[in-house]
Amino acid sequence: MKSFLNFLPVCTFLSSSGDLHAETVWLSSLDISKTQQGWGKPALNQSVEGSPLTIAGKVFQRGLGTCAPSTLYIDLKGTTEQFTASVGVDDEKTGDQGSVEFKVYGDGRLLWRSGIIHAGDASKSIDIPLRGMKTLILVVNDGSDAAHGSHADWANASFQINGAPPETIAELSAPAVILTPKPGPAPRINGPKIFGLRPGSQFLYCIPATGTRPITFTVDDLPNGLILDSNSGRITGSLASPGEYLVTLRASNAVGKAQKAFRIVVGDAIALTPPMGWNSWNCWGGAVSQEQVASSAKAIVAKGLRDHGWTYVNIDDGWQGERGGPFHTIQPNSKFPDMKALGEQIHAMGLKFGIYSTPWRGSYEGHIGSSADNEDGTYDWIKTGDHNEFFRIGKDPGTWDKKRRLNYHLGKYSFVAEDAAQWSDWGVDYLKYDWNPIDVKSTIAMADALRTTGRDIVYSLSNAAPLEQASDWARLANAWRTTYDINDSWPSMSGIGFHQDSWAPYAGPGHWNDPDMLVVGAVGWGHPHPTRLTPDEQYTHISLWCLLSAPLLIGCNLDDLDDFTISLLTNDEVLDIDQDALGKEAIQITKDDDQVVYAKPLEDGSFAVGLFNTGVIPQKVTVQWADLKLNGPQQVRDLWRQQDLGKFETEFSTEVVPHGVVLVRVYPSK
Repeated sequence: MKSFLNFLPVCTFLSSSGDLHAETVWLSSLDISKTQQGWGKPALNQSVEGSPLTIAGKVFQRGLGTCAPSTLYIDLKGTTEQFTASVGVDDEKTGDQGSVEFKVYGDGRLLWRSGIIHAGDASKSIDIPLRGMKTLILVVNDGSDAAHGSHADWANASFQINGAPPETIAELSAPAVILTPKPGPAPRINGPKIFGLRPGSQFLYCIPATGTRPITFTVDDLPNGLILDSNSGRITGSLASPGEYLVTLRASNAVGKAQKAFRIVVGDAIALTPPMGWNSWNCWGGAVSQEQVASSAKAIVAKGLRDHGWTYVNIDDGWQGERGGPFHTIQPNSKFPDMKALGEQIHAMGLKFGIYSTPWRGSYEGHIGSSADNEDGTYDWIKTGDHNEFFRIGKDPGTWDKKRRLNYHLGKYSFVAEDAAQWSDWGVDYLKYDWNPIDVKSTIAMADALRTTGRDIVYSLSNAAPLEQASDWARLANAWRTTYDINDSWPSMSGIGFHQDSWAPYAGPGHWNDPDMLVVGAVGWGHPHPTRLTPDEQYTHISLWCLLSAPLLIGCNLDDLDDFTISLLTNDEVLDIDQDALGKEAIQITKDDDQVVYAKPLEDGSFAVGLFNTGVIPQKVTVQWADLKLNGPQQVRDLWRQQDLGKFETEFSTEVVPHGVVLVRVYPSK
């Protein structure tokens, strides 16, 4: 029946203007694959989960099933007379108490909006004249309850036309414009103003600085136990006693000098600012190899990213082989012939080395984790065609035990301590520990094991942590995922980034909320392609993650960086917002429909403010000084352009492009 309906897209229709030649084209007859949505795939004549389109008990034969937030752009060809539909939340999500709002835009104007529709509400009817219009945009936003992912239906949606039928198109996008000024020839010292380590652990910090090479580095009041390489700016050594050391970093070259106050804090906490680096997953997926990781480390140096504070080079899932060696630890597979040599190579560049594991007996990619359940500790794994299931080979190879992956949690035999010791021997500085379902027991076990190694290893928990246990993650780990996996689409990135406020109280120096990795550049999880985010959406992505004090982990192919992506990753005034020593996470201070303002207090008493337009047409966005609890005139500086905008008495207002941002710093006027 579904295919029959799709083969009958056009029929004669008497339009509201009385034109007997108007014809009907069903939305479901168009290419709906261009729909951008928050979860799943757009569905033809059924809900996003494959059920009949059903709103408040009423079944509809035709339409588009989608998941909020959702956007679809349509070229009307100038021949469309009318658009009609019935819209609502699909009944398959009624139990989730989800809500949505539908909007219809035509040629840059809002033509119709539904208001908030809750699960179980009756459908609302749309009947809009479109004569002469060129472009239509169908939008579904999450409703007032912020229940991201509500399932929404454009039921019986159709167009009445007089001529060429409408056609779905890709998102409208302005060309990429580089806003970040290029660094000048004189030295500039970048990166955080604070660094934490534990007593007796190995210290490695490479002073990030731009300017014409060669640059000579010096450090005033460098404590005994630390050594500076004046040519590379690399500081190494160790400090045995707890305390705080105030030093001055200096850099000079043939055309100038620079200096920066810097605090070295020896104590219990590490990761006093959010980690910055690269992770292999969003680019190479499970196909990652030692050669690719080494090449990425070289690219961080060669393309100047290290000079802006990008430090960690992290291998995700896909490196693990079988257990072996004297301590029966996870050994690398054939793609990683010498893990210790890789760590040494990364450290020699002034960078740090990260790795992935899981408390499960098997990982997402079907590799082993830190647990086993055979009495003799021997086992093997193979991945089935279903990404979510594994077969375990027991003592009898003819016996197969098939279970859901999520059941492979801490087993009868745990190798957590042994694995942590092995990683320390390889020189690992960062662990992404992937668990779901999670429990505090397994988290504590690995936290204790990492501390026992005597090496400062940043401990990052993944997958999405439950908010009700956030205080546990803040006590045990340096970072924890707050969300599902990100992808390179506006619904995914914005749906994650603009729903983080409830986590904000748990962020601070040494412990960070993690809304997942960056999706700029060439990403693709094994098959890299240019990100599907528009240039303006990429500015929003980086700005929002910096405001959220998020760990910044690049997910793209670093060997294939274009100038625009480099400009996104090397704006030091923007990165300073993420690396601010106060460690506060921005929260949403105002929201007026699609106009959203986030504010983050900074260590020097100023505010970083993001003025966002989450809609599909240009809008003016305003921040009031009263909302920041500021009195008197304030200076405003555009951080992407690195330009002062002037003094403003009571507010700052600016036009923001669709899905775009203006990121500013606000401080008292002198």
